[in-house]
Amino acid sequence: MRDLDRQIEQPGFWNRPQESTGVLQRRRGVEKRLTTLNRLRADAADLEAWRELLAEAPGEPDPELVAFLDRLEGDLQRLDLEIKLSGPDDDKNALVAINSGAGGTESQDWAEMLLRMYVRWAERRGFAIELLDRQDGEEAGVKSVTFAVRGDHAFGYLRPENGVHRLVRISPFDSAARRHTSFASVYVYPEVDDTIEIEILDKDLRVDTYRSSGAGGQHVNRTDSAVRLTHLPTGIVVSCQNERSQIKNRAMAMKILRARLYDREMKRREEEQAKREGEKADIAWGSQIRSYVLQPYRMVKDHRTGHTVGDTDSVLDGEIDGFIEAFLRGQIAGEDDAEAPV
Repeated sequence: MRDLDRQIEQPGFWNRPQESTGVLQRRRGVEKRLTTLNRLRADAADLEAWRELLAEAPGEPDPELVAFLDRLEGDLQRLDLEIKLSGPDDDKNALVAINSGAGGTESQDWAEMLLRMYVRWAERRGFAIELLDRQDGEEAGVKSVTFAVRGDHAFGYLRPENGVHRLVRISPFDSAARRHTSFASVYVYPEVDDTIEIEILDKDLRVDTYRSSGAGGQHVNRTDSAVRLTHLPTGIVVSCQNERSQIKNRAMAMKILRARLYDREMKRREEEQAKREGEKADIAWGSQIRSYVLQPYRMVKDHRTGHTVGDTDSVLDGEIDGFIEAFLRGQIAGEDDAEAPV
């Protein structure tokens, strides 16, 4: 905390918005943990008082004590999880891209349901959401959407959502009321700040401009303000149409491209490390991770951890912390097992 405070006190700190935003975000994260630690210290004193009371008058646990212990356990678990979110990019903001799979309107509607789910989850956590690009479906839903989630450890919490999400339901778009299976892919990568240097040469870029679609008034239809960037060496394509200015859309598209290239390089290094260690690490973007079944029964199941929830409505309304925490704890347990002496 003192190091962060010294950075804030440096002359010209507020004149560097990109740097200051990152430092302030890290400070808020540290401050949050200190608040939790101080509360746990107070709880330790309360716990000692309860121990003395129980020693003097043993018997059935007091309901107030049971509630206190339940809350204490929850606080400890959350703090443990936050402390262990120590990956190189876990503290960064997140960029999320959702793409509908084959199946037309049905899959596009599913992609929009996922968008709503993540927006609701982010709002509950107090994270900021910025829509960067949206390609609407012909009848309903979205073909693809990209948005930023900004807040303490946003990427660390959202990275377990990488992969293909499967929906089984009676399609509202099928007049015969048949059951359909739809797929949509979710890709999460860290938002890269200006302190990380990523070289993108002009000769490696193809820049296309086009008219934006969707909400935005008459201006949207009159000007070629939307920007699509193609990185020729890798084939990565990004687009942005959220801003009214072509210049702003290009700047945001470049930011997304830098994040994609950074994420690509980090995954390449992870893959090489796994090969050196003789491990079979599945870092594929297209692996199915979770099924949301609405018919003939109702259940959401994560295929990696086995975590299952019967209340599908609450999950689709943004209650996905259980899935995220189960994945992170499983990953932490795996790392602890790998580090344990044989």
